[in-house]
Amino acid sequence: MACDSPREPLLSGSSIPNPRMSSVATAQKRRVLRRARSAPQASLAPPAPAGKDSDPVPLAESIFGKLHPSIKQVAVYLAIYLGLGTLSFYFVKDDFIGKKTNNLLDALYFCVVTMTTVGYGDLVPNSSAAKLLACLFVFTGMALVALIMSKAADYLAEKQEILLLKAMHRDSIGPSEVRKEAGTKKAKYKCLLAAGIIGVLMAVGTIFLHRVENLGLVDSFYCVCSTVTTLGYGDKSFSTSGGRLFAVVWIILSTLGLAQLFFYVAEVFTESRQRELVNWVLARKMTAVDLEAADIDSDGHVG
Repeated sequence: MACDSPREPLLSGSSIPNPRMSSVATAQKRRVLRRARSAPQASLAPPAPAGKDSDPVPLAESIFGKLHPSIKQVAVYLAIYLGLGTLSFYFVKDDFIGKKTNNLLDALYFCVVTMTTVGYGDLVPNSSAAKLLACLFVFTGMALVALIMSKAADYLAEKQEILLLKAMHRDSIGPSEVRKEAGTKKAKYKCLLAAGIIGVLMAVGTIFLHRVENLGLVDSFYCVCSTVTTLGYGDKSFSTSGGRLFAVVWIILSTLGLAQLFFYVAEVFTESRQRELVNWVLARKMTAVDLEAADIDSDGHVG
């Protein structure tokens, strides 16, 4: 016969342990541990959006998205200029005299020579329509080169403004970071790199003229110098199809590269001025005028 065992009274705040609940808690802990161990792998995948208001998953940025907007704008203008110029000079190809190779290549070559103001004289217009068209693209090409220089100047001014703002907001980024940004040798390194690129381009142009255009070494170097500096005397130039195809790319890179070198030289000289300005901002003491300007609500107290 079964007999009932006496039960102990329950104390306030006490609870009877439930084996089923303890097993559930243990399973949850195990699941948490398993989730924690797999967290590094899960972090590789983009998180799912929590709701409608959540930000979308950022996509991978292309290499063109990292370019400065000024560079993109100049590239678009340059492509439009070369495209329109090549088509325009191709339609009046019979109105040109001089050393001709391929009609389309000659039109592109003449467009590049006109834009960079090299003007060899080996291919010249011989009709009123062609001459007026050349005058139009001469001024347009010079305006495009001026635009490139102005974009470079805007980039330099923008860099100075950003550096000044960093110095003024030194509490958020730290004075050491501002001085590090102002004291870098990036401008000098870029100047040396641009000088090296110009040296390589001049060497490549000299060797190409000597091998392909059958010019002497002195004449080849003479033609390279007159081209890079946009003098274009005209007694030595590119006269073959391969030479003009090479010149279309080489003339643009060499002339713009030399202009970029001069820009970097100017940036080196302005770098010392930037350091002086940053040091003045960081060493400037707080004045009563600054405290009054900080009192935005005009209650006489500044937090």
